[in-house]
Amino acid sequence: MSSFSKKIKKFFTHTDLFLWLLTIAAVVYGLLLINSMQRSSNYNYLHSQLLAIIIGYIVAVVLCVIDYERILKLWWLFAALSLILMLLVFAVGVNVSGTDDTAWITLPGGLTFQPSELVKIFFIITFARHLQLLRSSEKLHTLLGVLSLVLHMALPVLIIHMQGDDGTVLVFLFIFLMMAFIGGVQLRYFLIMVLLLAAGIPIIWNYVLNDEHKARFTAIFDIDGNALTNYGWQQYQGKVSIASGAMSGTGLGNGARVATSIVPEQENDFIFTVAGEELGFIGCTLLIVLLLAICIKIMLNAMSARDYSGKMLCVGVFSMIASQSVLNIGMVLGLLPVIGITLPFFSSGGTSILSVLMGIGLVQSVYYHKDITDISDSGILRDRKYKYMNTAPY
Repeated sequence: MSSFSKKIKKFFTHTDLFLWLLTIAAVVYGLLLINSMQRSSNYNYLHSQLLAIIIGYIVAVVLCVIDYERILKLWWLFAALSLILMLLVFAVGVNVSGTDDTAWITLPGGLTFQPSELVKIFFIITFARHLQLLRSSEKLHTLLGVLSLVLHMALPVLIIHMQGDDGTVLVFLFIFLMMAFIGGVQLRYFLIMVLLLAAGIPIIWNYVLNDEHKARFTAIFDIDGNALTNYGWQQYQGKVSIASGAMSGTGLGNGARVATSIVPEQENDFIFTVAGEELGFIGCTLLIVLLLAICIKIMLNAMSARDYSGKMLCVGVFSMIASQSVLNIGMVLGLLPVIGITLPFFSSGGTSILSVLMGIGLVQSVYYHKDITDISDSGILRDRKYKYMNTAPY
């Protein structure tokens, strides 16, 4: 058997095929929805989405076969890239149609690129490494250690907030909280955070949120006024589209409201409304089940990880996908304000699907290398020794 054939066989015998199949099913489902709404626009969303998916899966496979420990050792590179990308937005950033933030960079050929999407993946890598270092030095339970984690989170959050992309800010916060909680930060620190947040709500409302942000919150409750005229219009029309689909929908390509694009950004943040109108309750349920299954499988991989850092990578990717899914669907259903969050695997957007597939690649790397015992692999025996010597759960 040739060397190449052996590598192919090893890939298919060591990788998490079920997770690959789940992501492929979600991606194909998303492409069907994008293709259906394509008739309402002159721009070819499908071609750009397909290109991003192909690139995303190539990157995911490459990440899968690289031991994630080697990826974590390059934390300094990912930290530098994150800072460069975020600061670059202030120099050449643009506002794209359908958004109210300046968080995009125009690429040759007219394509746009959102750096904060990639920074989410880089943050998961650097934060997992940070947690690992604090834990190995027994500083994870100290005040200074927790403060260093907070500062690690605060830097990208503040920069992205200055770009106006507060939806992404929320995703970063959820990633931070979940990784810190499962990573072993003591509950008393979370209690302090909750108390500080509660005390700061009046300050945030009066001095941080602008009039538009406030209007988006109040639109959830102002059904008779704001919903039909201003900031609640998108959510109102989205709920009407979903309700019009009833149990089984009108069928792909047959939604009258989809054809007229009455729901703004139906190809992106409001892709869920396309599923609701054309595939009905059954289609929406299938979409949610796919996302739930992916999240559960990622957490199962976290539980089987060979070490603490691998577990943290999986938890970070889970937090990203789960928080975006809940925020997006809650936003579309009018349970949460419109904050510009894409639905993982389904929304049109090259950078969005690329970052999600990169996250899947990291999870696959954790699964692919979970049983490695080769002493030549740098650091693996050290990690295994630490794992079995420390009987505390991680």
